[in-house]
Parts: sequence; structure tokens; C-alpha cells
Amino acid sequence: MKTKCYYALLISLSLFTACNENENSENLTNQTAPSLKTELAFPGQSGEIKKGFYQGVPVTYEVIEGQYVMGGDVILPKEHVYDSLDGLVLEPGQKPNAKKRSAGATTNRWPNSTVYYTIGSAPNKSYVRNAIAHWQSKTNLKFVKRTNQPNYISFDGGSGCSSAIGMQGGRQVVTLGTNRQPCQQGSVIHEIGHAIGLFHEQSRSDRDSYVKIIDENIIPNMKYNFDKYSIRYHGSDNTPFDFNSIMMYADWSFSKNGRPTITRLNGSSYSTQRNGLSPRDIAGIKKMYPSSAGGDTSGGTTYHNNQDYTLHGLKVHRQNNLWWFHDGKDWRQVELKGTSWYYV
Repeated sequence: MKTKCYYALLISLSLFTACNENENSENLTNQTAPSLKTELAFPGQSGEIKKGFYQGVPVTYEVIEGQYVMGGDVILPKEHVYDSLDGLVLEPGQKPNAKKRSAGATTNRWPNSTVYYTIGSAPNKSYVRNAIAHWQSKTNLKFVKRTNQPNYISFDGGSGCSSAIGMQGGRQVVTLGTNRQPCQQGSVIHEIGHAIGLFHEQSRSDRDSYVKIIDENIIPNMKYNFDKYSIRYHGSDNTPFDFNSIMMYADWSFSKNGRPTITRLNGSSYSTQRNGLSPRDIAGIKKMYPSSAGGDTSGGTTYHNNQDYTLHGLKVHRQNNLWWFHDGKDWRQVELKGTSWYYV
């Protein structure tokens, strides 16, 4: 039998060659893996995998070099990740936990559709400038060089490509690789997508209607990277699923055997691109940031129904002029007293 070689993306290597003598895979024969690399915060490194709660929402993450990494390249602010919900929402009369830190108030959107930034130690500054120009030409977002604004992005060098999700408050770092291995321009566009509030496309809560995740082909300790984000943690699914999204994983990401880890529902492969924002990306972002005056302009004083907010470390939903939190079983009404949340 003729040996077929497949090339797959691994977390431990940029590319590796795997030979497979089994030719019985329908729809996937005669394929070669793309040269596109999956964005990783710490290429070639792994750490302890843990479960916890971020903004009150269950997450699985990996601890690498003291950073909490989700989905390969998403950095969770560790001061707002907890082992349990204990003390995050209090019962009436319960005393607050002094260790719980306030995250302030935000929708994780950038106010007035304006992103302040600095270009620090990023290895290829032209990639950053070109990526910013692309975002500004395709969306309503404005990118303004920071002077003294408190909330901003710093584009810096690092082990790999990484970003937090949405505006975090204060200085937040987008890492863009090393001088020897800089993140390519398409990956810079991808990481900016995270920084303005986008999740990975294949992690959408509705993804099972569009793709199959092939568990047996995934590196065992990397399966958490294919988790769907909780339906309670909205990822702005305001357009149809998009295989062409710049936020979509390649179909060979985190493969252990050179075979696809994601396929279409019919078992066929799909192409992934890092050329730029897709038409559906652009449409969805314009809904998130509808105009130059869009975004969260609440200033922490006015809140709108049917929106999610992060208030003092908790992701809550505003409905009927009341606050609601999902405790893992059901929606429960909550109220804010000072900087602590209480069940009603």
C-alpha cells in the first residue's frame, strides 16, 4: 500500500510529518495539511490544565509560564479566574470575600469604537501598522495612538501570538512572537480580533450545526481547545457561521496523527485563510461597533436591556431593568451592593 504523508499542526512543533498507511477515510484522501499555523501563545510548551470560572462563566485553561491560556492564544486575566463560584455571588447576609477582586464595569467593548494602542517591542512593526490599517479600512473602529489614556493595547513581542478577549481595562498586551519567529500579518489581524471582542469561530455555541470535531485525532491534553464557549458567555454570534472567518481554526489544528480535527458536517475539509477579515467578519463587527459613536458609552451609569455586562468580576445579563446571572443550572436574579453581588 502506498504510504500517504500528511502534514499537521501541533502545539509542540510548527509542522511535522506523519505517515499513515490507512486509506479508508472518505472525503479526506489526497489532502495535504495547509501551511497555515494555528496561533499559539506559547508554541512548543504545555502546562497544567485546570477548570475554573472567569467572570462567573465555566472555562478550561492551561497554565503556562504563569499565564492562563484558553483556546491556544487567548489569555485570561488570572486575577479574575476562580476555582469555584463560592463567594463570587453571595447569599443574603453573607460577608464578601476580600480576595475577590473587582473588575469594574464594562461590556468588553471599546467605548466610542475607539481603540488606543502603543507599538512596543513587537518584532515586525510594519505588520502591526498594516493590520491596524486593514481594520480601520473595513470596520467602524478607530485606532488611535495612546498618549495618556488608561485603557489601551500594547503590541509587544512574546513567545507566540496571544491576546485577551475584549477591552480589559488598563494596559493589555497583544503578543506577536519573536524576532526569529514573528506572528505574520494575518495573525496580527486575528489577535486584534480577540482584543476587540471576538472568539474563535469554531468555538461558537452553535458550531455543532456546522462542523464535526474529530476527538480521536486531537492531541489528548489539547481537547479543551475545542470547547464551545458557554451560551451564557456570548461571543457575538450575530452573523451565520463562517468557514472563511479570520477567527476560524485550520482543520488540522492540534492533530496528533496528521489527520483533520475539524470537518464540515458531511466530513469534507474546508480552507482557512489569514488574508484579512471576511465579509461576514466585517458585517458582524459592524453590528458590534455600529458607528464611530458605537460601543459601550454607558460610563458605568446607564445600562441597556438585552445586553451582557461585566460588573465587578461577574458576567451578568440585563433584562427588564434587572440583573440576572446563570449559576450553571438556571438564571437567577442578582443585585449589586457596593462592589459585591448578591442573589435576590
